[in-house]
Amino acid sequence: MASQAEGLLSEECRVAINQIASYELHVSDAYLSMACYYTEDTEVPSFHTFFQDQAEVKREHAKQFIKYLRKYKCKVCLPVIKRPDIDNWGTGKQAIESALQLEKALNTLLQELKTLASKNKETNLSRFMKKFLDEQTRNISYLEYQLNYQKDLEKVAQSEGQPEKAAEASETSGKETTSDGNTANLPTQQVPTSAT
Repeated sequence: MASQAEGLLSEECRVAINQIASYELHVSDAYLSMACYYTEDTEVPSFHTFFQDQAEVKREHAKQFIKYLRKYKCKVCLPVIKRPDIDNWGTGKQAIESALQLEKALNTLLQELKTLASKNKETNLSRFMKKFLDEQTRNISYLEYQLNYQKDLEKVAQSEGQPEKAAEASETSGKETTSDGNTANLPTQQVPTSAT
């Protein structure tokens, strides 16, 4: 195993970075699929914009991990991850639940890489990862907030005796600031902190 002092990454870290880059692309594909489902022609165009923005952010993250591998002259060998089989993302609540699952899985991979970087004394990698870990924390908090908001909208609609309006209630729109500083549309009320 080559040390970082020689300018190389440990094999464990190299494999983990390839896995994360591949998973970032997988999440990007899922978000792109969601954006296509919620086209601008549907009643929820705000979901289209939000998920399209997120697809671009995740693709950019994958590029950054690949660039990091190349910086250390490591082989880029992205494992294949099956594309999402879902054609119908359902209500806004269902899409947010799916997005939250994806973000939590990505967070687990990032935490595992953080542990490997620490174990292998890869200080440059630890510094590089900090922004991704911070962003994941914001992403998860944001999506959890949105999920609770969507559930509250459905409860209000159901308590008003309009169960058919429950799905529509979860598709009202507002603007949110994502963790990368972009403004994205997503059904919401103003969130105290920004997140992707």
